[in-house]
Amino acid sequence: MGRIIGIDPGLRNLGWGVIDVAGSRITHVANGICQSSGPDLAARLLSLFQQLQTVVSTHAPGSAAIEQTFVNKDGAGTLKLGQARGVAMLVPAQAGLPVGEYAPNKVKKAVVGVGHADKRQVLHMVQLQLPGAVIAGPDAADALAIAICHAHYSGASGLGAAIARAGA
Repeated sequence: MGRIIGIDPGLRNLGWGVIDVAGSRITHVANGICQSSGPDLAARLLSLFQQLQTVVSTHAPGSAAIEQTFVNKDGAGTLKLGQARGVAMLVPAQAGLPVGEYAPNKVKKAVVGVGHADKRQVLHMVQLQLPGAVIAGPDAADALAIAICHAHYSGASGLGAAIARAGA
C-alpha cells in the first residue's frame, strides 16, 4: 500500500502520523501535532488547514485515515470538533488521496487488542510497533495508531485477513 497518513482531528491539537507499509512490515516516517492559532474559529481552522497541507505535501502519502468522532454531552464542542474533522478530511481529499474512517474502538482494538484501551496503552503499543520512533505526544500517537489500523484493515499489510480470521 505504501505510505499512509493517520490523522487524529482536534480543534486545538490535530495529531498526524505517517507510516510506510511494505507487506507485513510497518515503519515510522514522521509524526507531529498541528496546533491551531488565531483570534476566532475561522482563523483556527485555516491554521490547521495550512499546517496539514504542508504535512501532506512534505510526506506525500498514498492514502489517509481519520478517526470518526463521537457525539458527547457538549453539543457546541462536538460541532467544533466536527469542523476540525472536516479540515482533516478535506486536505487529503484535495490531494487526491482515498480517506478511510475508523471508530475509536476499532483503532484501539487493532493496535492494543482491546477496544477500550486508554491513551497510555495506545502510546505504549504504538512505540512497540514502531521502535525508535520519537512520538510528539498523545495526539500524534493516536494518529499513528489510526494509520496502523488503516494498514491492517485496508489489506495493506496482509494482516487484515488474519485479524478478520482471529475475530471470527
